[in-house]
Amino acid sequence: MKFLVNRRSALATGASLAAAAVMPAWAQAQPTLRFAAVFSDKDIRADMMKLFAKEVEADFKVDMFLNSTMFKQGTELVALQRDNLEMGNVGPQDISKQIPAWSLLTSAYLFRDANHLTAFFNSDLGAQMKKMVEDQLKVKILGPTFFGTRQVGLKTKKKINVPADLAGIKLRMPPGDSWQLLGRSLGANPTPMAYAETYTGLQTGAIDGQDNPLPNVQNMKFNEVMSQIVLTSHLVGYDLLVVSMKVWQGMSPAKQQAFQAAANKAIAWSTAEHLKREAELAEGFRRQGLDVYAPNIGAFRDHAQKIYLASDEAKQWPAGMLDKINAMK
Repeated sequence: MKFLVNRRSALATGASLAAAAVMPAWAQAQPTLRFAAVFSDKDIRADMMKLFAKEVEADFKVDMFLNSTMFKQGTELVALQRDNLEMGNVGPQDISKQIPAWSLLTSAYLFRDANHLTAFFNSDLGAQMKKMVEDQLKVKILGPTFFGTRQVGLKTKKKINVPADLAGIKLRMPPGDSWQLLGRSLGANPTPMAYAETYTGLQTGAIDGQDNPLPNVQNMKFNEVMSQIVLTSHLVGYDLLVVSMKVWQGMSPAKQQAFQAAANKAIAWSTAEHLKREAELAEGFRRQGLDVYAPNIGAFRDHAQKIYLASDEAKQWPAGMLDKINAMK
């Protein structure tokens, strides 16, 4: 009898090992999802990811690597594609490097505000653009992570009213052709520089200015090395919360639904927090002594649109999509 019990136990153990051998490694235990992003732990989006991690903790453990500590800015997408990363906060500009049609979604003065951005990604048009990414890049877009409207911050005290006033200004932009085009569309001389190096760049004069939403300015303390903020409102800033398609397809439909719901909840919270923070910061920077003002927005918009429509990037935009996005309520 003892022999039979031991034999049955051995057979059961062998069956379990055999089953484990054919299961994906991440499915054998509670999987760990490594998340990489450029933003710091003081960013609202860091709290967004803590909220997300709490929502999915029954099924996944989320390890966060912030402030480009795991991958340099702009390399997260490739890391996801090579299975060196499970989740990331990826810039649409990085996607446009591999899918030129996506450069439309990086263009100046495209989205009016955070609500317009969200409405687009929830629409059939947004689904069309997300499917391109799923099919071609093998990552799943969970949603856009709004982080504020980008404004120009300068060390120089020169008053800026129209794009011509930015001629010769070395404006820090993230590396990449899409970002450089954005800088040129404002009339500036775009200078590629990593986000983490921007404070020192302003301090030493390697650059004359930077463009970021006001919460980022506060988080990175750029206001300490600037004299003014020009409220150009040229780009509704957002990245994309993504998960590798390998991880996504390894989930059951029920887990996918719960995972997406957790992302939606966290993103909505983060968007609301960013909007509240933006409203407070403009006045706060004024009280600190910075000159905060709006230039001729119409002149900036007209100039930017001319630059974009004349660019090679615009030739890759899906026909009619720009007009459809503009027409969205």
